[in-house]
Amino acid sequence: MNDIDFAYKSVSHIHKKANLNELVLAHHTQIEEIQNIPCFFTGEIVDSALTAKCLMTVSKVVRSSFAPIPVRLLDPIVTTGKEKMRFEGFSSCNGVYARLDILEQGLDGQFIASGTTNVDFNEPMINALNAVKKQELMLLAVGDNEVRIQTEKTDVVEKKVKLPERWLKGLTSVQLYMADMKEVFKLNKMQTIQFFNQIPKGKSTAVLYASYIAGRLQLSPIAKPHSIRIGGIERLRLLEGLLPFIDVMCLYQADDGESLAVQLYMGHLRMTLAISPDYYRGFSGEGNVLDKLTDIPVEFIYAFNHLLKSNETFDPTLLSFEYDLDFATTEQMTASLSAMGLLGFDLDGYQHYYRRLPFKMDRILSLNPRLKNAKKLSNSQDVQLIKNTPTELEARVTGTDVTHTVLIKHGKPQCTCQWFAKHQTKRGLCKHILSVKMMTEQTVNNTIQ
Repeated sequence: MNDIDFAYKSVSHIHKKANLNELVLAHHTQIEEIQNIPCFFTGEIVDSALTAKCLMTVSKVVRSSFAPIPVRLLDPIVTTGKEKMRFEGFSSCNGVYARLDILEQGLDGQFIASGTTNVDFNEPMINALNAVKKQELMLLAVGDNEVRIQTEKTDVVEKKVKLPERWLKGLTSVQLYMADMKEVFKLNKMQTIQFFNQIPKGKSTAVLYASYIAGRLQLSPIAKPHSIRIGGIERLRLLEGLLPFIDVMCLYQADDGESLAVQLYMGHLRMTLAISPDYYRGFSGEGNVLDKLTDIPVEFIYAFNHLLKSNETFDPTLLSFEYDLDFATTEQMTASLSAMGLLGFDLDGYQHYYRRLPFKMDRILSLNPRLKNAKKLSNSQDVQLIKNTPTELEARVTGTDVTHTVLIKHGKPQCTCQWFAKHQTKRGLCKHILSVKMMTEQTVNNTIQ
């Protein structure tokens, strides 16, 4: 798998002077019209010390690894627009996703342009963030071809970067997982601290279950009614440094009881942390993106880019009226656009927001070999439909040495291949099921036409 190479034109840094911290962030994107934007935002951070701690937490996630994968210093991305700013990053193992939302009340400045870009988080800049005091003022600039944090003592700027493709795959996958989640527990500050005190300090392969009992969220190795599963729970300790500042913590999980997300509310700031089901499973290895990547015309994507600005709420109903599409189509399209890196998901309002990842579209669409193999099968004579009714579909798919049977009954797919026997649908659909779905389902492209 090839890395994604790019270089910043300058280095992120903090310039320090008397009671003032000026943070300037260097940026880079493969999208030319956004790369040419000299500056996205310039202004004051309202709560400088807490924002600095949150940015350091994002950096801590980016510089961590919980699997036998070497730590690589990967930079986060930032989306500016609609009077807010979002920083997103992944651990090196791709099992932990972090996002910091700086809301409108947390910023006092000018949004010069909107967009999403990679930003440089280098060592000197992180050290300077660590030195920001509560009483100090912090200015933030995303642009001038750099990200710069300026304080009274330091002036810092960046380097060439390699981003592994699994990082990009994880960034598209995690949005789909969060879109399926719902709030399961809501804790105040004291309850949150009590919960974190129960988390084991060392790495453990044991799965724990959290249940709300007698006003507290308690951990147990045994599942109980209404409990939630948490694998690799020690990864939540990445948030420990923020606990003294939180108002509320919410926990979210999908019905499948696999991945988990927590959200910390801290005044004008929100920190989201999503963790994969276990240490050894990264979001980039999950295959739920595959059956979402509907073929969408390039013209439609460009029209969509003009329709929304970065961080703007995505309303499928508006899209239905705008392009005269039925709601089932827009639901599929929402998932597909998210899988293509055009939408993020905000658990706070249970809504998607527009943010185009800073990579060329063909790069994103080339990341899934299972999808490519499925398309190859569906375009050949290797898929034979045996039965096709509104409630049941049966097909034969020719494999390398054997013919596989695919059965989709009441929307639940099955296949006789080894992939399905091992993973079921927890790691996405196998190429045989995907190829059958491609043959039988009308694509969004045909619907639009």
